[in-house]
Amino acid sequence: MAPGSSSARSAAPAEPAPATRPRNRRQLIVEAAGRVFSERGYHTASMEEVAAQVGISAAALYRHFPNKYALFAECADVMVDGLVAALDEVPDGAGLRGVLTPLTRITVAHRASGGVYRWEARYLNREDRRRLRVKFGRLVERVDDAVQREHPLPDERLRAVAALGAIGSVTMHHTSIAQRRAEELLLAAALGVAASDPAGVPPGAHPVELPARPVPRTRRAEILAASVPLFARNGFANVTNGQIARAVGLTPSALYRHYPGKIDILAAACLQAAALLSQGVERSLQGVAGPREAVVALAATYVAYSFEHTELNSVAEAELAGLPDDLRRPVVLAQREHIAVWEQQLRLVRPELDPRQARVLVHAGFGVVVEAGRALRWRDAPENREAVTALVLGALGL
Repeated sequence: MAPGSSSARSAAPAEPAPATRPRNRRQLIVEAAGRVFSERGYHTASMEEVAAQVGISAAALYRHFPNKYALFAECADVMVDGLVAALDEVPDGAGLRGVLTPLTRITVAHRASGGVYRWEARYLNREDRRRLRVKFGRLVERVDDAVQREHPLPDERLRAVAALGAIGSVTMHHTSIAQRRAEELLLAAALGVAASDPAGVPPGAHPVELPARPVPRTRRAEILAASVPLFARNGFANVTNGQIARAVGLTPSALYRHYPGKIDILAAACLQAAALLSQGVERSLQGVAGPREAVVALAATYVAYSFEHTELNSVAEAELAGLPDDLRRPVVLAQREHIAVWEQQLRLVRPELDPRQARVLVHAGFGVVVEAGRALRWRDAPENREAVTALVLGALGL
């Protein structure tokens, strides 16, 4: 058959159709970025990782966002905007359940990317952070209106903030659980928080005496003690070896005689936080009469620890994801052991819960402490500890 004939042309392979760009590519990028930022933290995450998640090149990603900060800021906005939009669709006068249900559903659906707000929002610039606070304030105000209609108490929105903390806790852990069941558990936890009286001393609660943070008696301990407030205030990635060295009167090169690198100081801080909490739990559980009293003791201990060691705890919670696997592993194991104690005691009190359900509720309690503590500006007073402990027990369904 002669070349160029119509039959020859029909037999030739068709040219591949040019790839079409998804209309929602920007949305796909933001969703992928939210997952990466939540999992790895703002400074550890890279634009290349985000691009790989979407299946595009880094160059293509930069056509949508000029830099990592712009992408990060949009991730933070999108999460809160989605919650605000969901509430805008709830009719005025809707009951508390009607207000909390859509917030719970959206948070669970986006749990992989929702962690951006809790710890990473501190890396936003002042104006972006202010704008985000205004949006979150609208959420709190709407939830508080519903809380006060059903459970009127002069608590200055503490229960509303804590209820949102219980719901948002699902973004901070990886417990595998069906979406519908997670929604049911978190909604019940939030409703339990809203129905609690922060001014009431929880039955069976006792004052907690935590072990004191070790007095730094060596240069290595001094470096650790000086680093924690710097990490807490500025974020690990923004603190330099020079700043740490100046805080203890050393030259930057002298730090290496005590720690191989800055990341090893962070690992030591995370391990110290886990050790202090573990020691506090051991002390608080001595002589408890039964599982309910044990859960109350666990809640009171975690609250006391969070108020007394706020900087250390915030560093451990916010920066753990940035540790390399070998340094993170012992900290994660200590955290799992701590949660296992909660899980065991909670299931003795509420035998209808399976291990995963109990774990989700334990994390909901932790979320209550974080957001309620922030709302109280971590002012360490007996009445604040008692209020937050009561809210944690409400989240646990006690």
